[in-house]
Amino acid sequence: MAYIAVTALSHVGLVREHNEDSLAVGPWTLCGTATDNPQTLLFPRVRPLVVAVADGLGGQPAGEVASELVVRRLSALGHALDGEEALREALEAGNRAVYAAAEGRPDLTGMGTTVAGVLVLADSLLAFNVGDSRVFEVDPEGGLRQVSVDDSPPLPPGRRTTSVVTQTLGGSRAPSPVVPHLAAFPTGGADRYLVCSDGLTDPVPEDVIGSVLRTADDGRAAFELWKAAIEAGGPDNITLALVRIGDDDTVVPV
Repeated sequence: MAYIAVTALSHVGLVREHNEDSLAVGPWTLCGTATDNPQTLLFPRVRPLVVAVADGLGGQPAGEVASELVVRRLSALGHALDGEEALREALEAGNRAVYAAAEGRPDLTGMGTTVAGVLVLADSLLAFNVGDSRVFEVDPEGGLRQVSVDDSPPLPPGRRTTSVVTQTLGGSRAPSPVVPHLAAFPTGGADRYLVCSDGLTDPVPEDVIGSVLRTADDGRAAFELWKAAIEAGGPDNITLALVRIGDDDTVVPV
């Protein structure tokens, strides 16, 4: 039977006091907790499956509330998301829900979150994002191709990262609409994707990420990517999910 294998972890890092990242893998969610032990979940490919990482906005109140709200909604709706229109509406509804939850709550006013992920359908995959959390397609040699679109201004020469995010779910005092980024891809016999927060991509260069993915199976790779972010100072929460889509003839390398 065709399958989807997802190996994931979420960790607070070395600097932040709390984990404001949240994670959804189908019906399974991980919100506000931390682990350096990757979890692998295996699903038969019989209905839509959503995998999403949400990164609550630092410097704003209650980022963990916003990120949890969004991933729990996507998790609950995931099996019914049958295409681009349904996914776009779910993301737009998530944005409205963040603002609605903050209404009349000074302690939540301005809370917001990024989100990025994939929706695996019967014969295709939709990558999506709002903000600067990322989705990469991973080739068999460990090469990375970013398929999400960063909502951030162009970087000046010599800079690799920025703390400026131009679009989020929630994140301002007055409700503002969002325009989610969606991209569709056909799926074959052994497709592999990486979904992650910027707690991985800011401190760890893409060539290092690719090298890890080229030389380790998914369980080990998730651990080694977390370790690389920690060794680079762990300046932010680190959340990642490796998504592997296989058919009857492939073996799950976890």
